Formats: sequence, C-alpha cells, structure tokens
Amino acid sequence: MALTAAPAEARQWPEGRRAAVVLTYDDALPSDLDIAIPALDAAGLKGTFFLIGNALLPEQIARWRAAAAEGHELGNHTIRHACPQTNYPPARKLDTSEAYDVPMMLAEIRTMNTMLTAIDGKLQHSFATPCGQHLAGGVDYLSELRASGLVRYTRSAGWPGGEDPMDVPCRWFDEKATGADMIAAVKSAEEAGDLLVLGFHGVGGDYLKVSAEAHAQLLAYLKDHSDTIWVAPFSTVMDYVTSHPEG
Repeated sequence: MALTAAPAEARQWPEGRRAAVVLTYDDALPSDLDIAIPALDAAGLKGTFFLIGNALLPEQIARWRAAAAEGHELGNHTIRHACPQTNYPPARKLDTSEAYDVPMMLAEIRTMNTMLTAIDGKLQHSFATPCGQHLAGGVDYLSELRASGLVRYTRSAGWPGGEDPMDVPCRWFDEKATGADMIAAVKSAEEAGDLLVLGFHGVGGDYLKVSAEAHAQLLAYLKDHSDTIWVAPFSTVMDYVTSHPEG
C-alpha cells in the first residue's frame, strides 16, 4: 500500500518513524488468545483481531475483554463469515455470500458491532471483509457500507491495492513462510516509507497458520526497530493516515 504524495517523497510517520506496520488476526481463533496475544504482549506490541460472532465461545469473552483493555483492537468480521459458494462445501449454502442480500449483510455487520461493544465498550469498530470480498447476493455492498457509517475503515485481503480507507490492502504469508520472509516485507515498507498491513489466521495452530517461531521472529524485529517502525492497531494507524493525507 503505497501511501506517498509523490514517488520521491515518503510519508511522514509519528515521531519521525519511516514506516507503519499493522498486525491483524482473523476469525477469533484459539491460537490468537493462546499464542498471538501473549507473544504481542511480551514484545510490547498491539494487534487488531477481527472476530467472527459465531466463533466466539462464552468462556473466551473475558479473555477478549482483557485483551481489549490492554490495548489490542477488536474488529468486526461479521457473524457468519459469508464467503462465495466456491469457498465452502455444498452443505454450507446458508453461509455463502450468494445467500445474502445487501440489507442482510449490513444488518449482520451492525449486529456484530453491538456484540463487540458489549465486549470492549467501544462504539466504533473497524471491519474486515470475509474472504476478502464484499459481495452479497452478487452485489458489491462496499458503497452502501460506506454510506451507512457502520464502520470507518475496512481491511481487504488483496495485495497490493490502493489508498481507499474502506478497502485497505493486506499482505498474507502461508505456512511455509519464515520469519525472514515477513521481515523482508517489513524492510521493503521501511525503505519506501509505506504502510504495511499484515494478515494472519492461525499462529502456531488452527488453520492457514504461520509458525509460532516465524511470528515471534517478526515481532522481535519490530520491537528491536521500534525507533524506525511504528506498530499500532489498524484503526489507530488509519486515523493517522486519513488525518495526514499529505506525504
């Protein structure tokens, strides 16, 4: 995500840092609570966790509330995580985006916002599109979501992308990725003066995972370079980006 006013002039980040990195985690997975959050806390870093409503367990609520109280961001990833039919086996038609229409999707996002407020007490939440797409019944709902005011910022799953705060690109790494692979992406962002949003599902467990070791190596690098790299939750960074449109 090249957030520069001109190719030769890099964006200015807080306290003279050269780049911004956002660490995002999807789906309210057990490894978020058991591995990712403890690792972030140990490094003194804060992440953004996009929660799915129907993945939340009652016994986890206190832990998510505590994470939010410690400065981690809880974001909206809908209630049912409706994706295109091609992403699911035929038996899950109820959960496909084809089974929705735009009013249904916006109602679900509104309901998930209410659930998040009950956990963290905040009235505004960011959003991550399920499976990186914003379709409901084959209709793109992004413009209506934008007009609704339900969310200010939306993270997509595509990379690279543009500068729309309602469709922010995100870079992902697969199970074979090493800490060096992720650190190389950070170094590229630092050289360009860019924002880098990183996306994770499982960390050391669950699915679409990266190893706990690779994740820990990334966090160690970010901690060691905190004087040049700004690491903050998604909404915090996007607040800064939208209030400082200049490079």
